[in-house]
Amino acid sequence: MRSCVRAAIAVSILGATTVALGQQAERAPVSRAQVRAELAQLRCAGYDPNDWLNYPANIQAAEQRIRTAASEGARLQCKH
Repeated sequence: MRSCVRAAIAVSILGATTVALGQQAERAPVSRAQVRAELAQLRCAGYDPNDWLNYPANIQAAEQRIRTAASEGARLQCKH
């Protein structure tokens, strides 16, 4: 009886670690170049990192513009 309980505990622990490892694999580290490219894209969409007074709203609006352009198959035109 005790061996069945131990086996059940071992299986549940192995199952939990397998799920945890699978979730970690989905989050690969982001390179510096990827972060810079994303920031450049956000700036093209109108995000100003120096506008900290409107911080949550201005980055969310820029992200929405990027999503809208991507769904329409268009590319954002940088104004700089």
